[in-house]
Amino acid sequence: MKELISHQLVRYLEGRGVKHIFGLCGHTNIAVLTALENSSIRFINTRHEQIAAHAADGYARARNQTAVVLSHLGPGLTNAATGVANAALDSIPLVVIAGDVPSYYYGKHPHQEVNLHADAAQWEIYRPFVKRAWRVDRAELFPEIIDKAFQLAESGRPGPVLVSVPMDMFSVEIDESLFARVSRHTRKLARPSIDDPTARRIVEALIQARNPVIYAGGGVILADAAEELRKLADHLSLPVAHSLMGKGVLPDDHDLTLGMTGFWGTQFVNDRCRTADWVLGLGTRFCEADCSSWESQYTFDIPGSTRLIHIDVDPSEIGRNYPAEIGVVADLRQALAVLNRVAREMLPDGRSDEALRAAIARHREEFVASNQGFVEDDGFPMMPERILSVVREVLPRDAIITTDVGWNKNGVGQQFPVYTPGSILTPGGYATMGFGAPAALGAKLACPERVVVSLVGDGGFGQNPAMLATAVEEDIPVVWVVMNNFAFGTIAGLQKAHFGTTLGTVFEKDGKPYQADFAAVARAYGAEGAKVESAAEFKQVMQRALASGRPFVVDVAMRNNPVPTSGHWNILDIYSPQGGVSHVSTD
Repeated sequence: MKELISHQLVRYLEGRGVKHIFGLCGHTNIAVLTALENSSIRFINTRHEQIAAHAADGYARARNQTAVVLSHLGPGLTNAATGVANAALDSIPLVVIAGDVPSYYYGKHPHQEVNLHADAAQWEIYRPFVKRAWRVDRAELFPEIIDKAFQLAESGRPGPVLVSVPMDMFSVEIDESLFARVSRHTRKLARPSIDDPTARRIVEALIQARNPVIYAGGGVILADAAEELRKLADHLSLPVAHSLMGKGVLPDDHDLTLGMTGFWGTQFVNDRCRTADWVLGLGTRFCEADCSSWESQYTFDIPGSTRLIHIDVDPSEIGRNYPAEIGVVADLRQALAVLNRVAREMLPDGRSDEALRAAIARHREEFVASNQGFVEDDGFPMMPERILSVVREVLPRDAIITTDVGWNKNGVGQQFPVYTPGSILTPGGYATMGFGAPAALGAKLACPERVVVSLVGDGGFGQNPAMLATAVEEDIPVVWVVMNNFAFGTIAGLQKAHFGTTLGTVFEKDGKPYQADFAAVARAYGAEGAKVESAAEFKQVMQRALASGRPFVVDVAMRNNPVPTSGHWNILDIYSPQGGVSHVSTD
């Protein structure tokens, strides 16, 4: 029996457990939208494809499941590209299904075709950042291609894939047996683990080490391995430092959590990593900002005084930035399960290090005390430290936070306690401005029972305010806290410090700070909005926003003070080769 591909595709997605699709209409994909009309799948209609891609990204992170984006050709596909690239650099699985020009018009340059250098070439736009891009050239191959797309997105190091579909293919009838055949294929591949001899070698090194450190990246969260990591750290009394993407692998109040490393890490954490004799790197790419531009005097001295054990599911990451004495390609959840078993066999009673726990506790107290003056500052515009402190105070322990870029990302990584693995969604590898606000939509759809708050700068919120229309239409009760410093604040601080100007980085009209009234913008879309007028009222406004059960924008003016840094970032040496210059306040 034959049926339209568009209808069979929808049934296939239902069979895979897809509950939501994010996207925007176009003449190339309305056959699929029509097929969704009576489906259990909810189409999340956005006003811009970048919003759709970021929302899908947030959904995939919060739900720990591949998300689906439906796009139009040409400008639709390129609009979505930034969000898809962001997902790629953070290893987030997306399947992007994009309409394309009719197959029989290849090369004739029909409406919106990309063919300046090759015919039927729109799929090549995504080649540099997706795991693979397919173009469907024969209708009967579509079932195999879409099945392969999901498998590749989810296997190994996860990431996005593209399936570019000529619009006429959606309206072709093919035999149902073709989809039935792929439906019998496994939905989940078995992942590689670690052998016992290698596990014993690793555990032996950690037991014999004088000053070992676990360094956890976002791969631990992606592998759902946080609990296994906690068991290993507790049993062997191993302190845990983390990258920005690894924040939350252990609760920030756990007595073995050191904190974030690198440029925005603290001196205590960076020193602890730099002086370690063994580092167990788990699911991390050892990125530049997390590693102080890989300069050995700041964060990691590998291979100088430190030896590295590196476990990752992606073999290309092992040895990329630091040579590993022991390198293991494995799924982290399985590898840590083996390491825990072997550690209990080799050291049944575990190991205690009360001096280490006491040192971590002292550092934590000293760091909190160093910020207390800012946290208690009654001035307005508010100090960013006070904004973060109040937000943390009013949120439940398991609330999901999304960030954008700037103070809300770097400051949150350094100063905002996260207590539940996977509850902080931040744009790491691509550091995309405009991610945080729409990503919160996806996170709330994925976890409707949890509170979702987006901490975002005015620059980032201004990138995609049309996501408020989707929030209102779909009744998605996210709270956005716009930390409004009337500037691209982090860049303004860099430019002021190194070049003595803020040209192009601050928002002004007639010499005075200028910005949209984001609370009024929210109300214009039909959401709730409040503009904070004093530091004293901020907590009350936040409580009202959380209790409203509606999309709610809180616009709060913030002083543009830089996030304290103790690490290093090589761009500072490029700007000011004489050294010693970082960020400054532009207030």
